[in-house]
Amino acid sequence: MNIKYLANINSRYDSLTVVPSFLLVSLNMDAVLGEITLHQRRRKLDEMTKGGGLGDAYAATISRIKALQGGRSKLGMDVLMWVSHAERPLHVDELCHALGVEEGSTDLNTRNIPAIETLLACSLGLITVEKSSSTVRLVHYTLQEYLSNNPHLFLKPHSTIAEVCLTYLNSRHVRGFSPTLNSVPPTAPFAEYASCYWGQHAKQEASENVKTLALKLLDGYDKHISSKILLLRGVHPWQQPLDREGAPRGFTGLHGAAYLGWVEIAVALLETNKWDVYPADLRGNTALSWAARRGNEGIIKVLLDRSDVNPNQLGAWGKSPLWLAAGGGHEGVVRILLERSDIIPEEAGEWGQTPLWRAAMNGHEGVIKILLERSDVNPDKADNWGRAPLHVAAMNGHEQAVKVLLGRGDANPDITDPKYGRTPLSEAAEGGHAGVVRALLKRHDVNPDKADKWGRTPLWLAAENGHEEVVRILLERGDVNPDAVDTEYGRAPLLQAAKNGYEGIVMTLLGRNGVTPDTPDNIYG
Repeated sequence: MNIKYLANINSRYDSLTVVPSFLLVSLNMDAVLGEITLHQRRRKLDEMTKGGGLGDAYAATISRIKALQGGRSKLGMDVLMWVSHAERPLHVDELCHALGVEEGSTDLNTRNIPAIETLLACSLGLITVEKSSSTVRLVHYTLQEYLSNNPHLFLKPHSTIAEVCLTYLNSRHVRGFSPTLNSVPPTAPFAEYASCYWGQHAKQEASENVKTLALKLLDGYDKHISSKILLLRGVHPWQQPLDREGAPRGFTGLHGAAYLGWVEIAVALLETNKWDVYPADLRGNTALSWAARRGNEGIIKVLLDRSDVNPNQLGAWGKSPLWLAAGGGHEGVVRILLERSDIIPEEAGEWGQTPLWRAAMNGHEGVIKILLERSDVNPDKADNWGRAPLHVAAMNGHEQAVKVLLGRGDANPDITDPKYGRTPLSEAAEGGHAGVVRALLKRHDVNPDKADKWGRTPLWLAAENGHEEVVRILLERGDVNPDAVDTEYGRAPLLQAAKNGYEGIVMTLLGRNGVTPDTPDNIYG
């Protein structure tokens, strides 16, 4: 069960404190009225009142579902399994199509797809349809907790879901769609969920049949619409290794296994000797690149055990596997790659951004620590615009990343970019990152009053952008000039704060000795 999904379910009910009481009464009454004779109903009522909780009501309702006639019992339990184990909320049409898939079928039989009314009837009030989004959900988050605490209710749910997804994708109906499409036709509403999540379910639990179906799908994966849907939903538009109007050329089954992180399937594919690990997809991403990007350590180990794998092979935009792993914060993958004697730890991307630079940009302090353990990693190596790792960590307010970088004795805390003359302190002050400002000011070799190319000091930048806390921190220093004007317009921090309506900063500056309240600028005098 997706943790984020469960958290969303819980938050949806946070304000509905009266729901359990009404739900308890409703479920108990249904259970009582479900009995046939007066004696049985009285006995059931006694049992329910002694239990006194939703758990007893859920148990009784599930017992009634199991007692339903014909296929209604199985359908009712299948509904609960799907809704409680899906990786995201399912839309009505998605769930209906999923439950219409027949085991071992080679095509989709539309006459076997149940109606939502049937699903609701078979679940005896335990599921409901949210009108605003047309998604199916459990009647209350406590039911999710009950089902999670009673895993014996469902036999291998993730394997079952994976098998349904793969059977659906391997059907003639879905295989008939062109891989050049950018969305799934409305005749196959379940194809999107199946394409994006079959791997997650299979990795948790997979039967031999699931493995067989997965290998069938991955053979010719670059010509199947599911590979394109996976990439359209899982990768940023500017990183998609496919033509927006074309097919996902080159994104093979091995790429797909690396993306999903299913080690067993990747090994099975490689054992066929059909797959070459070097070929890249349309954007130049190898299977190793995809595994590094996704943080799939098992796949990384499998691929690096081969003699024909280049751990430094560049992909899209000149990004190496180490760069991708560092940028994603995948510490385990970074460690595995750095164990290689032939790894290049400072292989920069197209814009001169090293793995350390990218990790600093995204605030991955764990990766930064690992990289800085190496003597051949330069903590000050800048990108093509002259921005060092400290610049981008400070700019984005990554306080812990800044502290880790500062912990390396040869890192320059006052490094200036050659294009704009900005220091890490300037970047942090402009962004209002008070914690980063404090961390930098603890260093005796940081100039708190260092101006950029336009004469704008950290105090000027903080005042101009309304960062009152940063202004106060800087003014605590005796070596900060509170009246320093910029060289472009001759405006002081007080004038900038007043112009932008920052009353608190104006009052703070006026309370500081050395501030001239009527300093004119170069424009209006």
